[in-house]
Amino acid sequence: MLGIAHGINNIFNLYFFLIILRIFLSWIPSIRWELQPWQTLRQVTDIYLNLFRRWIPPLAGLDFSPIVALIVLQIVQNIIIYALLNILR
Repeated sequence: MLGIAHGINNIFNLYFFLIILRIFLSWIPSIRWELQPWQTLRQVTDIYLNLFRRWIPPLAGLDFSPIVALIVLQIVQNIIIYALLNILR
């Protein structure tokens, strides 16, 4: 049963990594986002990141919303995994 909690934790970790990758790739101006696999990466991560971009405007040309998004993702991950581990024990 703990495998379920580990699997969900791995999904959260994968999504965290994809967001980090998206952030780093956004610093490379020559990336052509309309090509694969970049288009898929952008589509998958921007669904979540756009939630925060609506509320946190860029400051001096820098987008700080991914930082807040990552912090919220980690908090949600910890709450869900903690709850699952308590339920499954």
